[in-house]
Amino acid sequence: MKCINFDDKFADFMAKWARDHASEYRNYDAMEADMPRIYMMFLNTPARWLDGVTPGAYFTQFEDAKDLVDWMCEYCRKEIPVPDLLLEQITAVGKPCERRLLALLRDEDDSVTEEARMTAIGLLREMESTLPKMLYIQWQLERDAHDDLADNALDSLRDMGKAVVQPILQELPHANAAGQEAFLDILVNYPGPQQVFDLAVRLFRENPNRRALFGSYLGKLGDDRALPVLMDAANDNKCSYMDFIELRSAIEALGGEAPKREFFEDAEYEALRAMEGDE
Repeated sequence: MKCINFDDKFADFMAKWARDHASEYRNYDAMEADMPRIYMMFLNTPARWLDGVTPGAYFTQFEDAKDLVDWMCEYCRKEIPVPDLLLEQITAVGKPCERRLLALLRDEDDSVTEEARMTAIGLLREMESTLPKMLYIQWQLERDAHDDLADNALDSLRDMGKAVVQPILQELPHANAAGQEAFLDILVNYPGPQQVFDLAVRLFRENPNRRALFGSYLGKLGDDRALPVLMDAANDNKCSYMDFIELRSAIEALGGEAPKREFFEDAEYEALRAMEGDE
C-alpha cells in the first residue's frame, strides 16, 4: 500500500485553486474563510494520483483491520503525515480495528514507532474502547515521571470512568513513585477508599515543593481528617504565597478556616500585587 502525502496533495490543490480563483476573493482572509468548502471540493474531486478515485472515498475501499492499522504504522515509520481520512476509516471499521490497535500496543517490536503507539492510543480513546484498560494500568507501574506514552494512556484511563478504580486499587501497591502519583490523579475523583486518602497524605508530606498539587488532591477527596496536615503546611514559614492559595482553597473545601498570613516578602505575591496595581 502506498503512503501518499495527502497534506502535500491538498496544498497543490489549494495552490491551483488560488491561482484560478484569486479574483473571486477580496483578500487572503476571505479565501481562508472559504477553506472548508475548498477542502470538501478536494475530497470530492477524482484524482489522477489515486487512479481516478476521490480522496474522500479512497480509504473507504479498505476494511481489513490489519491492513489499515499496518498502513498507519507505515506512514509513521516513513515520517509521512498520517491522513485523517485513514484514521477516520480505522474508527469506522470499529471493533476489528480496536483489537488490532491493542495488539499493536502490546507489540514490543522496535519497528513500531512511538508516534504509531500514540496514534493508536488516541484512536482507541476516540472509539471509547475499554479493551486496553489493563494494559494502560500496567504501563503506569514502572513508568518514568516524564513519560508521554504513559501520560496519554493515563488520559484514556481517566476517560473510562469508575470502571478503572478497582483494578487500579489492586495494582496500587505494586506501582513505583511516579506510578502512584499517576494513579492518585485518577483516584481522587472517587473518594472513599482508605488507601487513597493515606496515599494522598503521604505524598503531600513527602513533596513540600509540590504542596499546591497534593493539597488540591486532599481538598478534592473531601475528608476533613486532612485538615491538620493542611493547616500545618499553611502555617509553615517556608510556604509560598501561590502554595498558600491552593492550601487555603483545600482547607475551606473541607470546612476549615485557613490562617491569616501576610506575604509581603514573597516575590510571587509582590509580582501579583504589581500586576493588580497596573490594572
